[in-house]
Amino acid sequence: MQRRYFLSLAAAPLFADSRATVRGRLTQATSETLLTLDGGRVVKLAGDEATLGVLRDARLKNADFEAAGRFTGPNEFAVDLIHTRSLFAHVKGRKLMVTYWCDICYIRTFTPGVCWCCQEDTALDLREPDAPDPVP
Repeated sequence: MQRRYFLSLAAAPLFADSRATVRGRLTQATSETLLTLDGGRVVKLAGDEATLGVLRDARLKNADFEAAGRFTGPNEFAVDLIHTRSLFAHVKGRKLMVTYWCDICYIRTFTPGVCWCCQEDTALDLREPDAPDPVP
């Protein structure tokens, strides 16, 4: 009985929550998205297709950027899935969630592209994480 208890304690760190955040300057190369952290360390960012859409958005190039997820290697970071809302830009000392807004249809999305209703391009809309949507 004691042996099983000891083994479960030894394995516990392997299953601990490994969620982390990284913050730095967002750099977009042709084939990958990089985050340059304070001190010069460069981390390659990966994620689902919707997340990659945000990371590749030219409007966020060189932004003070923060992402939540987990390290998959010493210099590789997997951003959490887009629905977890784990992408932020820091502007004038404020941490703002990255969202996209259609001012015609009043539809918010979390990845760039055209509005699914009117087919117009959505605007980058950095906002407080708990701010309500405007009412038409």
